Amino acid sequence: MPRILVVEDEVAIADALLFVLGSEGFITDWTRLAGEALSRLRTEAVDLVILDVGLPDMTGFEACKALRRFSDVPVMFLTARADEVDRIVGLEIGADDYVVKPFSPREVAARVRAILKRSGGGAAGVGAQTQTLQAPVAREGEFAVDEPLAQIRFLGRPLKLTLHEFRLLEKLLSQPRRVWSREQLLAVLGQPADVGYERNVDGHIKALRSKLREVDAQREPIQTHRGFGYSYQPAAQDG
Repeated sequence: MPRILVVEDEVAIADALLFVLGSEGFITDWTRLAGEALSRLRTEAVDLVILDVGLPDMTGFEACKALRRFSDVPVMFLTARADEVDRIVGLEIGADDYVVKPFSPREVAARVRAILKRSGGGAAGVGAQTQTLQAPVAREGEFAVDEPLAQIRFLGRPLKLTLHEFRLLEKLLSQPRRVWSREQLLAVLGQPADVGYERNVDGHIKALRSKLREVDAQREPIQTHRGFGYSYQPAAQDG
């Protein structure tokens, strides 16, 4: 069964999460400190991390940045801060979801299950993962997509992408020049088109652009269409 590590310093919140997740069949573990969580994640196999932003030893944002240096395990942030800027920052540094306190533990459990299903982690994703083990989809030109490995190369260099970033970029690349609305891109991520969630797409796109600029600072393959959404514009030589 999927194993979830909860990193939360408030005992009451941690207890509620552990109870609900355990009742739904997840194997759960808990720590109050980000430093201890990072040490364990270097050696222990975990399918998803629920990470509080306000921890005693370091912020959840700092912990996620450190985690992304050695692991792509899905991360869900818990925070008391509902500001849009905080949500976007969390997504930019590699989080898969962002839940604002107070929240329903059942809703968190449902989101955990959805993330694991999308990522192929745990029992929920085994069948879907097996079905995708087909020949890689390689596109000529500046991008090449390897679906089984969930990897995209830009100008020959592999991009270090989160699952959400991979799926968004793959969708944009699938139909060059087509403008995809935020609602359509949210559907790719399996997220509802509710108020607030549309900005999650903006955060992922901003993070994608940053990673593309690390390869080529002059190219802007992802174009913004104000009031509509985003598109992939191929380089001139790619037609």
